[in-house]
Order: sequence, then structure tokens, then C-alpha cells
Amino acid sequence: MRDVNHVARSRSHHRQHTVSAEPTRRVAASPGRRALESRSNTHRSPASRVPLHRAPQARTSSQNDRRLPPTTARRRPAAQPQRRAQLKNQRSAQALRKRAVSQHQSRIYRAGQSSRRLVAVFVIAAVLFLMVLARITLLQTVQADELRLAGKSQRTTEQRLKAHRGTIFDREGADLALSVPARTITANPKLVLDPVGTVRTLTALLQLPASKQQALTNAFTAKTHSFVYVARQIEPQLAQTVVSLRLPGISSLSEDKRILPNGDVGRSVIGRTDPDLEGTGGLEKEYNDILRGVDGEKSQEHDREFRSIAGGDETVAPIPGSDIVLTMDRGLQYQVEKAVLRRVEALGAMGATAIVMGVETGDIYASANVRRDSDGVAAVTSANLAAVEAHEPGSVAKVFSISAAVNEGLATPETTINVPGFLTYKPVNKSDEKWKFKIRDAEPHNEVPMSLRDIVVHSSNIGTVLMTEDPGTLKFGSYLHKFGFGSTTGLGLPDESSGIMKPAADWQATEKVTPRYGYGYAATSLQLAAAVNTIANGGVYVAPRLVLSTIDANGRTHDAPDSPSHEVVTPQTAATMTSMMKDVVCYGTAKYAKVPGMSVAGKTGTALLKPTADPAKEAVQGEPVVPDAALASVQPTNTDYQAEDGSKEYYSTFVGYFPADNPQVTILVSIDRPDPSNQDHLGGKAAGPLFSTLATIAMHELKVSPSPNDNGCQNSEG
Repeated sequence: MRDVNHVARSRSHHRQHTVSAEPTRRVAASPGRRALESRSNTHRSPASRVPLHRAPQARTSSQNDRRLPPTTARRRPAAQPQRRAQLKNQRSAQALRKRAVSQHQSRIYRAGQSSRRLVAVFVIAAVLFLMVLARITLLQTVQADELRLAGKSQRTTEQRLKAHRGTIFDREGADLALSVPARTITANPKLVLDPVGTVRTLTALLQLPASKQQALTNAFTAKTHSFVYVARQIEPQLAQTVVSLRLPGISSLSEDKRILPNGDVGRSVIGRTDPDLEGTGGLEKEYNDILRGVDGEKSQEHDREFRSIAGGDETVAPIPGSDIVLTMDRGLQYQVEKAVLRRVEALGAMGATAIVMGVETGDIYASANVRRDSDGVAAVTSANLAAVEAHEPGSVAKVFSISAAVNEGLATPETTINVPGFLTYKPVNKSDEKWKFKIRDAEPHNEVPMSLRDIVVHSSNIGTVLMTEDPGTLKFGSYLHKFGFGSTTGLGLPDESSGIMKPAADWQATEKVTPRYGYGYAATSLQLAAAVNTIANGGVYVAPRLVLSTIDANGRTHDAPDSPSHEVVTPQTAATMTSMMKDVVCYGTAKYAKVPGMSVAGKTGTALLKPTADPAKEAVQGEPVVPDAALASVQPTNTDYQAEDGSKEYYSTFVGYFPADNPQVTILVSIDRPDPSNQDHLGGKAAGPLFSTLATIAMHELKVSPSPNDNGCQNSEG
């Protein structure tokens, strides 16, 4: 019995030591598993047991009883289940270690993720900070002035100070166009307290149209602008009446007004300006940048109630425009306009153009244009038709073709040829029958011998063609270009025309013939005057000009450059042509252009404004008929060349210069469609008398005197 109790006590003691030796890391297990583990521990070697000094506090019996059921505790486990339990415990320990490692790595990853997020947040915050800093720096440096101005503009009203426009003088210093003070009513819509009532009051005083009333009402109500015009350039007394009412936001200012002190004298050259004094035509437009000057500005700061802030006004003074001195003579211009108007009315013509220019300088002393309106009233027009309207020159063109022949050494004034009563030009190919036509002279005749001088004096179309055949087409075309045809003169007027001229290389059939006596190309009156002036100037072409000098705001005078020039024919050729052209006035077609006591050289021209349907039909009064085919490529399609009743219409011209032995002045006169019912429609009879009148006026105005030995046409008839 003692042995049994001893064994029992030994087992109990062994269980206590076995249980106390379990690892501190326990895995929850079922009662069965705890029993197996208990049995396994009882069979461990002594070396595996935990020393007593390291054993934990013994558990109570009640605790042991709960872990190992009595029946299980007494049973000795088999070897195979013990091995499986060991393997299972090892796997469990490995799993626990892996789990611990995984958890540790997870904590490290989460810590890394957190660090990266912190870095990202820091970077974003730094970028935002730098952006804000950059914006602040930009606002305080680069945009500081802009922002300051923007803020100031919200509390500032501005007013433009118009610069004084320069004056236009004639060659003697007389006023042709100038600016004078006027009063203009203005408004600041932001200061208008009663928009509707204010508009009603202004309308009653100024007689504003309905459109203006509505515009002002809208502006006064919107209050988006600080300056609007109410009425411009009104009478000073009326402006004073408006200002005296002291309407809030309504005031007046001094504003220049452009006037021509001599009425409309020179209007076609001077041009016009709009209410803002911006050039819209003529020299006012061409030289607008010089005349207008530089505008100034006045600004006034105000508070929220739009009350002016003392000391808050700033003024930038305007810079006046420069003055311009023209080549024109005011007195001569006035008389030329009156004389041209009288001639148009006397001839029942549709209009007329006259140009007076200096021979050596190309200075335009006067230029007048008269036209009849749709009501049949003739008046001086503001359009500068002399520079923009082109027409065929007629027989004036013989000056250029014969000059070319003389300059090439092909003829002299005494060179004589047999001139038939007519010439018939036949096409080379039968398919070109449209080019077939006849040429006749103004004075019918049979075949007669004629010298070159006779051909010029009597304006023979046939003689001119025969005498100028030798110069090739290209060479003759080059002469026309040297005389200034086919290009603008460079006068400095807006919309100046270059005329109409095909390149000589493109001339076909009769186009190679008709330009020699004035058909097949078109020229402006300005081009024609400059071309004839080339002969007067000793064979040197000089471009026309209108401006002598400018005077800046400081009073300094700046002379305009001399007109461009180039030689066309030799001085000998020019002298030869002058000799023959003197005879045109004394003995030929220009007898009505004579000037008492003054020698004159010139040439007449009468251009038929529309060819007849029959190119073979001879012209009335000896002027040739040009076939439509020859002019189709050079004439405007919208020009009326024939009256509705089928009668012929003419453009009659005379260009001459004086004194013939020492030319100083060249004058062109062109009459547009004189009444064909009388015999004064030809160049000599229609334009010649007006030339004589203008030459006499120019002699006095420009102080031109003949040489002591100049007797004019004393020995001539008529």
C-alpha cells in the first residue's frame, strides 16, 4: 500500500514538473490535445526538463485537473501519436515564426508607406508654397505697376487732349487749310444722376436726332464709360447755354474744327478730314501722320461718390502736328477754278480739267476739276480727277511718237514723204478680219508730199504712222514708258492711277499702230501734262510734286526733296520738237491757244470716246476711228463712249508751254464731252481758248515775262 501511495505521489509530482516546464507561448487546445501533450511531456528525458530553479510557480490541483482528465492522465500514450504531436508542434512553431516575421515585415512596410506619404505631402506642400511665393513676388514686382494702374483706373476718369492739326499753306504762306477752335458738348455717364431727364434737356437745346437720344440714354444708364460726345463743334453761344444749366456729368471742351478759309478753293488737292480731324482724302489723307501730331491726356481721380480728389489730376500735353507748305498758288488756283467752270458752262460740256505746273521743278501751281452733276449743274468738284481719271490722249500722243523718231535719227523737220488720202490695214490672217480698218486725216486730201513739220502742224494721222514706222514696237513702247505712261507720277495723292497700257511685247496687229497717234492706251491728265513738260524741260522728265516743305512743332523747316527726273530725249530733240510745236500754235490746229506777246508751243488732241461698230468707217472731222478690238484690252468696260442717240462724243485736249524759247510754265486743258452740236468740240477750238485764258492769268500771278525778242505769233494768221 505504501508503494502504491508512493507511486501515486511520484506521478503527481512528475505531472507538476511537466506542466510547469511548458513554453510560455501557449496555443489553445482542446482537452484531448492537452492530455496528449501531458503524456508526451511525462516521457521526456531528464535533460529536457526545466531545472527547478527556473520552474515557474506550481499550479494548483484544480488547474491540473482541468487540463488533464483523470482517465487520460493515467493512460500511457503510444509512440506514434507522440511523434505526430511533435511534428505538429514543430509546424505550429514554424507557422508562428512565419506569422511573426510577416507581421514584422508588414509593420516595416506600413512604416515605409507612411514615410513615403509624409514625403509626398511635404513635396506637395513645398510646391504650393513656392507657387504662392512666386505669385506674391510676381504681383509685387513685375505686375505691381499694372495692378496699381488697374486700381487707379477704377477711380480715375480720363480725357483725350486732341493735338492741334498742322496748317496747310500755299507757296507764298497763305492759309489753304487750318484748324480753328470750336466748342463741343461732352458727358461723363458715371456722373449723370438722371439719365432720362438729362437726355430730354439736351435734346430740347441741341435738337438731337432720335438715334442720338437713344445712344445717350443707353450710355448714361449703363455707366460703363467715362466719356461720350453729345454734340460736336457747335456755336460757342449755344455751348455756353448748355454749360450754364450745370447738369451733372455734362461739360464742354475746346475742339479744333478744320476749315478752308477761301471756301473750297483747292479742295480737290487738299482733300478732307472727318470730325476727329483724321484725313479722309487728298493731301489731308496722304500726309495725315505728319499733320495730326500726337494727342495728350488728362486724368482726374475721384472717390466712391465720384467727387474729384484734390491733387489727383495728371496732364500729358499734346504735341502739335507739322505744317505743310504746298507748291500751289492760292490766287492762281482760285482763278483757274473760275475760268474752267465758265468754259464748261459755255460749251455745255460734262466737265473739264486744268493743270498748271512749273517746267523745271514739276511744281503743281494749280489743279482744277469741274463736273456736271445728275441734275445738270456744273461745279468745282472735290475729287482729284486729274490724277485718277484716265482717257486716251488723242493727237497729243504724236508729240511722243515723233520725238522718238527724231531722237533715233530717223527724221528731221524737213524730212518729206508722200502721204496718201487714207491707209488701209489688212490682217495677215483672214481669220483676223476684225483688225481691218482705215485711217484718214482731219483735212481730206489726195496723196500729197508732207514734211515732218507739216505732219505735226496739221496733225496728220497717216503721216505720223508712216514717219514713225521704223522704230521697232519694243523700242517705241520703251519711249512711252520713259515719258511716264503705264506708271504713277508719285505725286503723293491717294488712289493715283497709273493709266492703262499693255506691255509693248503683247501688242497685236493694229495695236502696234494706233498708239502712235493717240489710241490703244489711256493716261491721266497729270501723266499727259508731265509727258509734254518733258519736251519743255529740254528732254528731261521731272515728276510732278505738290509739297515744298514741312514745318515741325518747333518751327524748323524741312525742305522736300527734289522731284525724281531722268532724260528721255536729247536737248536737241526737245528743241526740234519745240520749234514744230510753236508752229502748231501759230499756223496749225491750235490757233485759238495763242497768247498776245508770248510765244507758245503745244499740241492739240481730240479723242473719240467710243469707236463705231464699223471699223472701216471714217471719223468725223478727220479723227480716226479705232476698232473695238484694238481697245478692248485697255479700256474700262464701264465707260460710256457714245451718247444714247448714237452721236459721237469727244475728249478735247490742248497741252502747251510758254515762253516757247525759255519754257517756264506748262498748262494742260481737257474738256470732257463738249456739246457735239457745235463746232467747238475739237481740241483746238474747245481747249485752246481756255489755255490762252489760263496762260494770261499765270503770267500775272507767277510773274512770267517773255524775253525781249519774243513777239509770239506776230506774223501768223488768225
